[in-house]
Amino acid sequence: MDLINTSTSRSTQYGCDEPLLNRVLTPYKPHCRYLTAATVTRQGEPRDGGRVSARGEFTIPESCYIDDTGHFNAVEFNLCFNQLVYYLLAKSVKERAMWPFDAWTLDEYWARQLPDILIVDFRSTFRRAMRGRGFWGEIDVVGVDEREGDDGSIVLVSTLCRYGEGDAPTCHGGVRLAVRTTKNDAA
Repeated sequence: MDLINTSTSRSTQYGCDEPLLNRVLTPYKPHCRYLTAATVTRQGEPRDGGRVSARGEFTIPESCYIDDTGHFNAVEFNLCFNQLVYYLLAKSVKERAMWPFDAWTLDEYWARQLPDILIVDFRSTFRRAMRGRGFWGEIDVVGVDEREGDDGSIVLVSTLCRYGEGDAPTCHGGVRLAVRTTKNDAA
């Protein structure tokens, strides 16, 4: 059981679920699996506008695409965001922690993880250089909106994220996701 005993009527924290984390990282090449541990916290109830956040621990022994730059960069920021948000969403499905994903099964999530979770807006800001070999990252879901479109339903998930090596973040950003939840097959 990976539920950390901090459950109250307002907050529930889920510890690292190693089998789930391994499954989330399966699509990544072994040398690109940077997320090593993660926890998810839910504030409030999913259907009452509750918020979900995640904190992850990362290790990047060497860059997967370039010679060592000596610092954490925007490509690694994006890869780390992807891995942590995939875990956050999978854990939210498993624990029924975030609307509207509380109605999904894990099998539905696995089928949608790569083709149906799309970054539609991405920005990152770096305050100072960070080595990026061992560090933490956090994601806060700050908005969820379901919309109907020509291609079916989508859920827009707005997030804020940050990374750091010590107590304070060295970089931060905002990422908006579009998650396709239904498809119009009558086209």
